[in-house]
Amino acid sequence: MSINNQMWAEKYRPRHLDELVNQTEIVERMKGFVTNANIPHCLLLGPPGTGKTTVTHCLLRELYGDNYMDYTLELNASDERGIGTVRDLIKTFARTMSLGKVTFKTIILDEVDNMTSAAQQALRRLMEIYSSTCRFILLGNYGGKIIEPIQSRCTLFRFSYLTKEDQNYYLSKIIKSEHVNISEGGLEAIFDVCRGDLRKALNILQSTASIKGVITADIVFTITGKVNSTDIMDLLKTALKGNFIDAEKLLKEIMGKYGLDGSDFIKQVYRVVYNSKLPDSWKSELGEIMGETESRIAAGANDEVQLYCFLSRVSRIKRRKEK
Repeated sequence: MSINNQMWAEKYRPRHLDELVNQTEIVERMKGFVTNANIPHCLLLGPPGTGKTTVTHCLLRELYGDNYMDYTLELNASDERGIGTVRDLIKTFARTMSLGKVTFKTIILDEVDNMTSAAQQALRRLMEIYSSTCRFILLGNYGGKIIEPIQSRCTLFRFSYLTKEDQNYYLSKIIKSEHVNISEGGLEAIFDVCRGDLRKALNILQSTASIKGVITADIVFTITGKVNSTDIMDLLKTALKGNFIDAEKLLKEIMGKYGLDGSDFIKQVYRVVYNSKLPDSWKSELGEIMGETESRIAAGANDEVQLYCFLSRVSRIKRRKEK
């Protein structure tokens, strides 16, 4: 594959709102803005890789036309976002009127939750003063880091992770167009790793596309440094049966095969347990054990010792339940 990740992402980025997947309700509200040729200040919140930036670009393209960037100022995490930027760059852009058919310009602030508190305080005043000449579209992952006065000035849009069907539908178009040879298990493995983060899924697909032959689940897990959920489930089932020695052998095989540290392993065990069909009482106990193990590793305890301790405690759950 001759194109790099960024070029591939741009090549398949949706250009119009109708091309977007999953965020149906948000898209319908955005279409209403286009119909009225007017938008409010917007705050788009949600996990990474769910389409916040893409939705914004599609909205502005339909509002202004293909030359929408002539009426748009976009700042992201790589730019300086202190109070000086707000007072100088943003203020200068916001105070000038639009010369196009749409009577206002737009400022996109990506990862606004990383702006300093002083910058956010200055921004809220600009949003009020220049609302007749400029609209603000703010994008962030965590609403709790954005001051309340800014949130109250914006129309809120909450994004969620893509479903497996939506992610596979989008990836399948790319797979067909780029002639990528991937098995059904490989596609399932990508979702298992990404859990609806489409940007991450696209990067994994790009990373594995250069491999000759069929992209399988094992290849996906190896390249991403993640443990196959089946391997972790086999380990847990062995330990929950009380077979500590067998579980210890499986643990050594997994750690040697994937080269993980203790903290990463426990986080992946948590994800498997959370999505498993184990009884709630067992999930509760496993959650407590995982929390204590992760805390001890984070505090500097030896990874190997703590993981064996983790298995030891898991292997005693069944015996305790039987009593």
